[in-house]
Amino acid sequence: MPGPRSSVRLRRALRWSRRIIACAVSLCALVGVVRLVAPATAGTNGEPPGVQRQLTFLRAALDDGAGDEAQQLFPEGYFFLHALYGLTWVEIGMREPAGERAEALREARWALERLDSPAGRAPFSADLVPSYGVFYRGWGNWLRGGVLSLQPAADRDPAELRRFADDSTALGAAFDASASNTPYLAAYPGQAWPVDSTVAMASLRLHDKLLPPRFAGTADRWLRGVRERLDPRTRLLPHRVDAATGAPAEVARATSQSMIQRFLVDIDPAFAREQYLRFRDRYVVSPLGLGPAVREYPKGTDGPADVDSGPLPLGVSLSASVVTAGAAQVHGDSALAEGLTNLSELLGVPVETPWTKRYAAGLMPIGDAFLAWSKTARPWVEDTPPSPGASISWWWRLPLLSLLVAFGVSPWVPALVRRYRGRRDAEALLEQRPEAPTGEAAVPRT
Repeated sequence: MPGPRSSVRLRRALRWSRRIIACAVSLCALVGVVRLVAPATAGTNGEPPGVQRQLTFLRAALDDGAGDEAQQLFPEGYFFLHALYGLTWVEIGMREPAGERAEALREARWALERLDSPAGRAPFSADLVPSYGVFYRGWGNWLRGGVLSLQPAADRDPAELRRFADDSTALGAAFDASASNTPYLAAYPGQAWPVDSTVAMASLRLHDKLLPPRFAGTADRWLRGVRERLDPRTRLLPHRVDAATGAPAEVARATSQSMIQRFLVDIDPAFAREQYLRFRDRYVVSPLGLGPAVREYPKGTDGPADVDSGPLPLGVSLSASVVTAGAAQVHGDSALAEGLTNLSELLGVPVETPWTKRYAAGLMPIGDAFLAWSKTARPWVEDTPPSPGASISWWWRLPLLSLLVAFGVSPWVPALVRRYRGRRDAEALLEQRPEAPTGEAAVPRT
């Protein structure tokens, strides 16, 4: 049997343990409040906080084989992880003065070299037109154009210029050859997704900004073909199409729409604004009243999850929500971009050091890459359009803030209740104690 002193020490240890746990819970709630309200983006000109530390983590992860691990999760994992890393460095470099872009240029080139490697080309077929398909050629051409954008025109590497011009020519010729049948080129044999052709077409518009224009007619024909083949249910670009005819084969889905809306603004700003507002109206929701999120399927429609969308709690795609933040930013929709990014800061539970920042303990670097790319989003060809008008107000945060405050206070409630009851019991005892006698009777006898 423990003695009296041991019992006292045990009670004291338990009391301090409860206090430490309560302080930890309250601190977590306070951090959550800060992440929900502190600026997490900086528009298309400023540098968002923490992105360079994210890139430091991503580079270390890539050096440790994160690209190969991502490849095991989905077919373009290796390619996408390196591409997003390089593209984010381009976005960072565009925000720096021309003489301070050496690091951004070096890292973007490093990523581009990995895309040009056998590992980068491995999932794609050399027999497609253009070779390796529109996904591989489009994203690679966009990144190569970004590398050139970081360099003053007089200092651009001649070999990079030739490769960019040659790949643009191959893409333009493929689009022109298919224009009478479909605006969408194949990414894999017999398979086509409009998002891939959208990226490739944006790279041709970037070509015409950096080099003598050649592809205006190609872009016009592409846009006509796209308008003729919109998804009949949403009037947006479909998620998947018939590779031969471009006819919609699957309803528009947010995992592809969130990227399409980011690139369309550099192809045709007027058409992009129309498409963006339609997308925002049909896919951005507030499930359970707890902040903005993006449905994978349009409102009123449900469908299966897949490797691109991830799980769909309440129909919401977390990956599409992250990428939509970037789409909103390039469209000048700062309220939605900030809201989606703040929610990512809260739910992603980032771990920060003075040197790195990673989300979800760094278990899924591809998620970190998409979030960094979204935070730095900006148009590369056109100017940032005027705001389309906010679809959400700052006050969407209020229910979540209330939950965080309740969570932070909850560990202290039992102690406060005990203290209140103790004080009430003490007051009751005082009221029951007999009053001391007064007057002469109160004087003690001697």
